[in-house]
Amino acid sequence: MPRMIDDGYAARVSLAAAWESVDARAAGDFWCTTEDRRSGLLPHRDAPLFFTALGRLLVGGDDPANRAALLRVLGRAYRHFDLLPHATTIGDALIATVARHAHPQWTPQLAIAAGHALCHATHAIRRAAARAGDGPAWWHVQVIDHDRPSPDIAILTVRPWRRLPFQPGQAVPVCTPRLPGHWRWLSPANAPRADGIVELHVRAVPAGTVSHRLVHEVRPGELLWLGPPADTGLSLDPASTGDLLLVAGGTGLAPLRALVEQVAVAPGGRRVTLIVGARTFTDLYDSIALDRLQCAHEWLTIVPALSDDPCAEPAEQGDALTIALGHHQPNQDIYLCGAPAMLADARSRLRALDIPAAGIHLPRSFTH
Repeated sequence: MPRMIDDGYAARVSLAAAWESVDARAAGDFWCTTEDRRSGLLPHRDAPLFFTALGRLLVGGDDPANRAALLRVLGRAYRHFDLLPHATTIGDALIATVARHAHPQWTPQLAIAAGHALCHATHAIRRAAARAGDGPAWWHVQVIDHDRPSPDIAILTVRPWRRLPFQPGQAVPVCTPRLPGHWRWLSPANAPRADGIVELHVRAVPAGTVSHRLVHEVRPGELLWLGPPADTGLSLDPASTGDLLLVAGGTGLAPLRALVEQVAVAPGGRRVTLIVGARTFTDLYDSIALDRLQCAHEWLTIVPALSDDPCAEPAEQGDALTIALGHHQPNQDIYLCGAPAMLADARSRLRALDIPAAGIHLPRSFTH
C-alpha cells in the first residue's frame, strides 16, 4: 500500500509539472482541437478561461475551497454551453493539447495518470453541473479603482461588462489573468447598485497566490473574471424583521457591510449594530465608508473592537466577539464573519448563552 500511495503522489506531481510547462498558446490549440472533433461546442473567446479552469481541476492540488470555486465555474460552464453530452470529447481534447505542449515530459505513464485524473474531474463536474443552476459561467469585469488602505489589504472596485446577479452575503469565485485557472472566493462588500459596480475586499495571505496578486499587482484598467455567486449562509432571512448584531473580523467585514447596505434600502424599523474587529485603530481599513454609513442612518451603530490597542476606549478594547456580546439584545439575529478561529469560538460561546441556533448565522465553508 505505501508503494501505491507513493506512485500516485509521484504521478500527481508529474502531471502538475507538465501542466505548468504549458504556455498561453495552448488554449488556442485546445479550441482548435475541440473544433476539429466537434464544431461549435465552445465560443473561441471563452476557450482560454475554460481551458485553464479545466486543466487546473485536472491536475488538482487546490485546497477544498478553491476546488469548490473551480467546480462552481466549470459546472455552470458545462450546463450553460450544453457540454455534458460531449464531456469525453472535451476531456480528450484537453489531454491531447497538454501532451503536445508538455513534450517531452509526457510519457505513457503520465498519460495513464492523466486519464484517471480526467475521469475523476469529469465525475465531479457532472455533480457540480447538476446543482449549478442556469445562467452564465463567468462575468468579465474591469478594475476601476484599487485602493490600498493597509500594506496587506486592497479594496478593488470593479465594473462588470454585464450585471452580476448577486445578493448581499453571497460569495463569488474570482480569477485574475495574472494567474489563470486559479479561483478564490470573495464576498461583495456592497448591495447591488444601479450602476452594477461591485466592491471586493482582499487580504493577502502568505499562501494565497490569488490574493497576493489582487493586492500587490493588479491595477486599475485590468480585467478580472467573476464566477457564479453562491450562498454562504449569511443572507438575510426574508421572513425575519428583527434587529441585527453583525460581528466582523478583518475582511470578514465585506459581506456584513453589504447586509447593512441592504437594510438601508428598506430599514423598516430594524436596528443594526455592527462590531468591526481589528488589532489597532489603524487596522480599521474601511473606516471612511463605515463613518459615512453611520452618519447617514440613525438606526445603525458601528463599534470598533480593538484587540491590541491600549489607546482605545475601554468599551472598545477586546476581541470582536467579546465586544459583541456586550451589545447583544434578546431576539437579535447574529451574523458573524471573520477568521476561522473567531468563528470556531463563536458557536460554543453563543450557545452557552442560550442564544437560539436559528438566530446564529456563520459562513459555510466551501468543501465540495
